[in-house]
Amino acid sequence: MPLSTRLNAMFPKKLHSVVAAMAILAGCDFQQPDYVKMVSADELNRIMQAGDIFLVDVHTPEQKHIRGTDLFIPYNEVDKYQSKLPEDKNTAIYVYCEGGPMGNAAAKALYRLGYRNLMNLEGGAKAWRKSGFAFE
Repeated sequence: MPLSTRLNAMFPKKLHSVVAAMAILAGCDFQQPDYVKMVSADELNRIMQAGDIFLVDVHTPEQKHIRGTDLFIPYNEVDKYQSKLPEDKNTAIYVYCEGGPMGNAAAKALYRLGYRNLMNLEGGAKAWRKSGFAFE
């Protein structure tokens, strides 16, 4: 007897629908969180040219920093560095790592601390490097 026939006998069709719905909902966890805005390397460069921003490298291990980086904070130790962060919780904070995921994790930690104006460099330092922008 084929596997599909055996599975259909073991699991009612309603269960198949529930499993499919769960898989779809689980996939939603990989969507960009709403507490952080992604910015491209070109967009970040334009913003930096227009004025001073608060830029934080959150990649571990520490890497070469984008020129103009204000602070290095390991993505998983944000709360330990709270005293070095802006007092105003509405200050725009731009974070980056090597590729992006550690930036999202750091943004989540910053959000939990009450910060509400968070941006992550899409593609991280790799995207910055690929665009030809400077490092320190």
